[in-house]
Order: sequence, then structure tokens, then C-alpha cells
Amino acid sequence: MAASSPIISEASERYASALFELARDAGSLDAVGAALDQFIALLDASADLERLVSNPVFTADEQVGAINAVLNKAGIDGLAANFIKLVATKRRLFAIRGMVAGFHARLAAHKGITFAEVTVPAPLSDKNRAAVLAALEEKTGQTISLSEKVDPSIIGGLVVKMGSRMIDASLKTKLNAMKLAMTSN
Repeated sequence: MAASSPIISEASERYASALFELARDAGSLDAVGAALDQFIALLDASADLERLVSNPVFTADEQVGAINAVLNKAGIDGLAANFIKLVATKRRLFAIRGMVAGFHARLAAHKGITFAEVTVPAPLSDKNRAAVLAALEEKTGQTISLSEKVDPSIIGGLVVKMGSRMIDASLKTKLNAMKLAMTSN
């Protein structure tokens, strides 16, 4: 399975790139992004739809027929609907999540937005979230889209991931460093 991952990723990137260019040329980047998010939300909410998308037992015609019905009922139309139908026709629905993620990555880069994930031991208050966001934007000089992950095991502090960079200011890491320093002496 690991050997097929780069192929899936490469195909997802090609589809995402093509969709981004079409949406940009049509002036509908935000509308396409919203429609794709709506489709992913439908996938998340329906085990049957997820099964249809990921199961190779269904023929292309069966997938296209079912996807048409889902898109019509959800009110997803235009470029996003045509894209999803094309993906179904080409038997690539299993990679739709990667395609959507690739599209959103291109959209964010186009808008100058950088994604950051902050891991904290308990949910941030609005004031603290705003402070973290302001600090990251000041440090990077970029607009930041911040997502929050709660992990009580870090005890205190926070861990910030932005692209390939990570800042670990968690109490757990500091305690482990102290433990290591004390045992090596």
C-alpha cells in the first residue's frame, strides 16, 4: 500500500492543479472551494457515500449515477460538480480528499495564507487564540489560518506546526529535557 501512495498523491496534485486553474480563470475560486467542502462534509457524514467513493467494486457508471443524485440533492453544481463527476468517470473518487486538500493548499497560497496548527493541553480561550494568531502573524509577516488541536498529554504550554517548522514549547518536552539532563550527569 505504501508504494501506491506517491501515485495517489501525484494524481491528486494533477487534478487539484487543473481544477484550481479552471476555477481561477472562471473567477470562482471561493465558490468552488465552498462546494468541495460541502461534498467532503457529505462524505464525512455518510458511511454509505464514503463506501461508494472508496470501494472499487462499484463501476464508474454506478459511481457517476450515485454522485449525480448526491450532487443534485445537495445543490452542488457548476465547476465543482463537473469536476467531481469527471473524477467519478475516471474512477478516481478514492482520491477525492487529496484532490480537495491540494485545491485548498493552492487557494491558500494564492491568497497568501499560511496554515498553522497549535496543540494545547486544553481549548484556547478567544483571547488566547487571538494572541497566538497575532504572534504568529507578526513573526512570519503572513496571514495565518490557525487550527487548534487539544492534547492533554503535553501538560502545559503549546506546540506550533507551520509547514515544515515546529516550535515545541510544551511543559512535557521541557520536563523530558530536564529528566535527560539529570540522568546524563
